Amino acid sequence: MEVINQLDHDLFLWLNNWGNESWDGFWLIVTSKWSSIPIYAILLFLIYKKYGVKGTLITLVAVALLITCTDQLANLFKHGFERRRPCGQEGIKELARFIAPRCGRYGFFSAHAASSMALAIFVGNMLRDRYKWIVVVLIFWAVLIGYSRIYLGVHYPGDVLVGFIVGGILGYIFRKLQQLALIKFNA
Repeated sequence: MEVINQLDHDLFLWLNNWGNESWDGFWLIVTSKWSSIPIYAILLFLIYKKYGVKGTLITLVAVALLITCTDQLANLFKHGFERRRPCGQEGIKELARFIAPRCGRYGFFSAHAASSMALAIFVGNMLRDRYKWIVVVLIFWAVLIGYSRIYLGVHYPGDVLVGFIVGGILGYIFRKLQQLALIKFNA
């Protein structure tokens, strides 16, 4: 386990130190929940075009439950594992660039990474029959958000990777549940 932690620390420092002040503002925008609102609005419009009002409402409930699930599961893991974030860990924080507005205590696993990947898999699979490229675009968006957490100094790559895996699995499961709900309610 110590070898994996050391690899995670080394990879974090390498990726985090790619940063420079001219890019800091960009990555702060990428990680902000508010900057994704235009993406959410476009996805909502595309979902409405495919499903109409009833199907869109069912989908919105599924998305709300999905995001709640990823967020609460991440909190459960954070408090269960109590793995310090790099910005708060002695021996790492002195070597890293920390530009996030705050650090937080624990970081395993990244809720940002989990939620963005969950949404990418959920919506990407939902709309891929109409928009072949959407899965790739949404996964790229999720990866940008995941990398932003490393860039800002608040998550190790392992935190982000586990967040992607958990989010991907939950996105797939909730997509299947949403399909069943659409059939049940004839949407």
